[in-house]
Amino acid sequence: MQNPDVIAYFADDPARVYQLLQWLPVLERLDATHPTAVVTRNEETAGIVREHTRLRVFDAPGFNDLAELYAEIDPKVAVYCNNSHFNFNSLLQGRMLHVHINHGESDKQSMVSNNAKAYDRVFVAGEAAVQRHRAALMELDEARLVRIGRPQLDLRPEPVIVPSERRTVLYAPTWEGDAEYNDYTSVDLFGPEIVRSLLKVEATRVVYKPHPRVVTSETPAIRDNHRAILDLLADAARRDPSAGHEAVLAGDILAVFPRCDAMVTDVSSVGLDWLYLQTDKPIMITDRHHDADRLRLEVPVSRCADVLDSSNLDELTMLMTARLEQDTHHLARVAMRHHYFDDNAVGDSTRRFVETVAELVVRRDLMLGELGLLAAESVIA
Repeated sequence: MQNPDVIAYFADDPARVYQLLQWLPVLERLDATHPTAVVTRNEETAGIVREHTRLRVFDAPGFNDLAELYAEIDPKVAVYCNNSHFNFNSLLQGRMLHVHINHGESDKQSMVSNNAKAYDRVFVAGEAAVQRHRAALMELDEARLVRIGRPQLDLRPEPVIVPSERRTVLYAPTWEGDAEYNDYTSVDLFGPEIVRSLLKVEATRVVYKPHPRVVTSETPAIRDNHRAILDLLADAARRDPSAGHEAVLAGDILAVFPRCDAMVTDVSSVGLDWLYLQTDKPIMITDRHHDADRLRLEVPVSRCADVLDSSNLDELTMLMTARLEQDTHHLARVAMRHHYFDDNAVGDSTRRFVETVAELVVRRDLMLGELGLLAAESVIA
């Protein structure tokens, strides 16, 4: 069997495997022209990935295992969908080009770090991401930033919620992050109140789709409010079975979007995915820090959305009712979509991704040949 030209390296345990799973359909398209495989460092993660893809999956738990695998298959390009510290085990390999592709596009602080400097290329969605890197990092070679778009948004998964004659409002909060600076969730502060208010909007179906790590969180306030939200929806469904209120706790959130008419979310990639795919539908963004000036500066999408914080949460029922009747931010969202995703139409991002990786495969071979020539000349001299 032919060695892979490209590998997707993923070193984390199953708790973060959702970061890779969303890329698998895109990587399968790449595989059609350039053999692609997945390299994991955890046996359980490898098993999950194998259940979700036809790509070959290599598991290399130890550093020596990884070195031996790379010596055997000699990949040309490696792509990385997160910033695991174990990525540096792979970055030691000098015979391939290394590309950071991330697992979403958002305004979270974690989207930008000095780790970007370790990669030969960093694929970003558009102008907003370039500005984000420029503002946060010193001595960054911006030539490494390649504007690709968001290939996952070219996919069209089958809708997972049934059609409804009611207007459907989605509440899709993020998780609490792994540090306070990266905590944008509304679940612990506002979650039940948001759902309670949405349930009061007349002739509306409420759907709750939390981040996967909200569902498994052991943080008491997150865990307790998540359960409270589930109880609220279950009680509302018992009182009015025809409404169709539901919680979607697994699967692809992109499969929830198509039958929704408005969304409440936090600062996360979900809001920007909605901006791209559902530009003509209202979005509301929470601000747990109650700092409007900071939000407008750091989270541009908030400039074309209604912002919810502790000062106006009690007005949510009225506000959502108004937005479903008159969407005053629509034109602003159209302009903001361009800011985040350039001029990409459906299909463009995947094409750019595949073409750019293909160019890097060719470039790697050329560079390796040049290095070999230089080495030979050095020996002769």
